[in-house]
Amino acid sequence: MTTNIHQEKDLSGIAHDPSLSGENKADAYLSTAYDVEVGVNAVEGDEATDKHYTIIPEGVNPALVRDEKVHRGLAQRHIQMIALAGAIGTGLFLGSGKSISRAGPVGTLIGYGAVGTLVMSVMGCLAELSALAPISGAFVSQSDLFFDPALGFAIGWCTFYGSVVSVPAEWSAVAVVMTYWTDLSPAIWIAICIFVTFMTNLFLIRIYGEVELICAVLKIALILGLILFGLIYDLGGIPGSDRIGFRYWKDGGAFGQGYYYTGTAGGKFAGFWLTLINAVYAFSGVESLAIAAAETKNPRRNVPKAAKHVFIRVFVFYMVTLFIVGLIVPYNDPNLLQSTGTAASSPFVIAAQRAGVKVLPSIINAVIITSAWSSGNHGMLVGSRSLYALALDGKAPKIFTRVSRFGIPYLAVIAQGSFQALAFMSVSSGASTVFSWLTNINSSSTLCIWMVIGFLSLRVRQGMKAQDIQSHKLPWSAPLQPFLSYYTLGGSFLVLITGGFYSFLPGNWDVSDFFSSYFSVIFMVVFYFGYKLWKRTKIIPLMEVPVGQLIAIADANPEDPPTPTKGFWKWFGKFWWD
Repeated sequence: MTTNIHQEKDLSGIAHDPSLSGENKADAYLSTAYDVEVGVNAVEGDEATDKHYTIIPEGVNPALVRDEKVHRGLAQRHIQMIALAGAIGTGLFLGSGKSISRAGPVGTLIGYGAVGTLVMSVMGCLAELSALAPISGAFVSQSDLFFDPALGFAIGWCTFYGSVVSVPAEWSAVAVVMTYWTDLSPAIWIAICIFVTFMTNLFLIRIYGEVELICAVLKIALILGLILFGLIYDLGGIPGSDRIGFRYWKDGGAFGQGYYYTGTAGGKFAGFWLTLINAVYAFSGVESLAIAAAETKNPRRNVPKAAKHVFIRVFVFYMVTLFIVGLIVPYNDPNLLQSTGTAASSPFVIAAQRAGVKVLPSIINAVIITSAWSSGNHGMLVGSRSLYALALDGKAPKIFTRVSRFGIPYLAVIAQGSFQALAFMSVSSGASTVFSWLTNINSSSTLCIWMVIGFLSLRVRQGMKAQDIQSHKLPWSAPLQPFLSYYTLGGSFLVLITGGFYSFLPGNWDVSDFFSSYFSVIFMVVFYFGYKLWKRTKIIPLMEVPVGQLIAIADANPEDPPTPTKGFWKWFGKFWWD
């Protein structure tokens, strides 16, 4: 690539150092070169390798500025809603019933709150990494930069297969729920979901963002309606029902009867620990916020901002919803432990039946359909962009790097989308049993992703310490670091390694439960060491972790300031619009 090196100050305002030549220039490829004043290369016209950056500081490794062909079409509101829609799904509406039954209302609140703090750490680490290196695939490609290409290979394919099994599962849920209203073949609804999802993922990324925004707004409106119903019911506002208050929290109901060793302290602890596992599944999807960082406008500003707002909203929604559910449904209701795949096991439906409100099951089913579809839609984004990032790094066939004139990696989308046909297995009751086992793998893959995010964040901080780079030089620095990194890594590992404890209880062994809990661990180990032995990759020394070079790229390419808003929209624009 031909570049123009300016001898005087240029667009970046950084003076050229004439001593940076020969051996000194070669040394500049080390990340410590950030402390040396260097000139910049202005990349112009068709010679630009990356349309996202117009200025590349001299001495920066060209490989750090990837040939990103995707378009930055996602705004602040889009990425917020993509993460929000992905995190609020069937895990809240259906999975919370089992948690309340086993851990009681208070135990459930504590369990989900504990996992919520873990998610807070994940979002902080993820936002910091994405602001430093806003590239396609996020943590998939960042693994190559900050630790070892073998880790990028392992977590990239782990993320891809996790979406491969999760997306068809969402379509199966839609098909089952639709039987509440019609006797038409489930295959019809599966085919509709597949077709519509292909349409929203193959065209402009902005179209995808708007679709997710609409789904998320609808979902939030319905959740608020259900919360309002719960409050009215609890306070005795439903005709024919009396005031409930905290009645169901009394007489041992606050912490339920536990799991396996019911009625004992050990059983209650086991029930509480299962709540942690259920909460991880419910919160999974928030990490998708950074997957499309390379397709987001002003990612260094918008991704951290979205991460903060998404976590606050998701956490508040979960805590308030679970608090209301714990008030209006007794922990010992046998319907809470049903696994029908419809609204029958939803605690809100159980409460509606107790209150005599007949229309609510239809509303719950509508919520589940909206949640399942948006979760499947965002799963397509995660899987296709992970495959695209792997291809860019030479860890998947290069054909998947091709993008359409809309800036969409369409071949990666088609490859990911072809696995949606697995949803047709649910038409057969025998195959659906096997399929439900496969979908459980997605929970453990989420914990593997969270572990990698925490580990990469820790590597960046260790590299900064080794190279004497202060945290204020980062494009965005997460608070409480490096504590967040340690907490994310340690907390995710603890829940992952103990997640299948119930398989080891006496007389409770089940092969499918064991593999659904630990398959991702085995997958990561085999793929990491397999690729490492095959390619003979090396761990990047801390002194060569390219934090300084990435900071130099960010400083030389400042993002557009936020567009000021006036009047009524001024307050609204602070957390919503660009």
